[in-house]
Amino acid sequence: MLDTDTIQGHLDAVARDGFTILERAIDPALIDALNDDLLRLERDYEVVPSDNSFEGARTVRIYNLLAFGPLYEAIPVHDHVLPVVEGVLDPGCLVSALSSISIDPGETAQPIHADDQLIPLDKPHAPTVCNSMWALTDFTEANGATRIIPGSHVADASPDYGAPYDSIPAEMPKGSVLVWHGSLWHGGGANTTNERRVGIAMNYCAGWIRQQENQQLGIPRETAAGFSPRLRQLCGYGIYNGLMGHINKRDPVELLTSERTAETNTVQYRRSRPESERKVMVWDQI
Repeated sequence: MLDTDTIQGHLDAVARDGFTILERAIDPALIDALNDDLLRLERDYEVVPSDNSFEGARTVRIYNLLAFGPLYEAIPVHDHVLPVVEGVLDPGCLVSALSSISIDPGETAQPIHADDQLIPLDKPHAPTVCNSMWALTDFTEANGATRIIPGSHVADASPDYGAPYDSIPAEMPKGSVLVWHGSLWHGGGANTTNERRVGIAMNYCAGWIRQQENQQLGIPRETAAGFSPRLRQLCGYGIYNGLMGHINKRDPVELLTSERTAETNTVQYRRSRPESERKVMVWDQI
């Protein structure tokens, strides 16, 4: 867990420059496990590049990672990263999207953009989005490190798509995390090496902003029910500022957990009854 002074230092950097880097913040064992599993997912689901100007012709992206197993549950709630994000947004922030971005050799630079430019608010504005990039390999200028334009988060507009801009690479060693204000102008770099650059984009948004990925439909309810309480809140199973997101003035997590309890009790009932008497029980829902 980061101490208060360290967190404040990162928040000061985000406010001043639009970004900060948490060097070697992630345990090497977790990084290795993520690298291995992403290769498995890519192979098993036959994931290929989307081949468009934004997502790239030689970039492999795997979306909705929280639906693919417990390994990915550690990412949104990581105690070396989440406190910084909460400081940029607030503790009511949400998971907006969780995906991998693997830039293969020969990929060209991604167009410079701002992650909040689809949100119809005049700029500059208070942060609505705070995103992060986990370096699962070393990030260098040569292999496609994220390119950033420091200070651009206070610009009065978003960049013109496809226009050339002067930028610098956010170089960082494996296990580090880049965190940035959603208004920061940035883009993936070109990979001129013979090795793949692998990162995980862990994106957050304010609790009053629509999430990039639909967490409630994209993650099976039985999977979400098994998440930690904090991760369930981050996925939208909670109420923002005591009002936004309620169901009949009840916390939506009550419905989620009651469904899980009902399913468990039904299974236990079936197992406890003779085969001839087993029936599916109907459980009241909220």
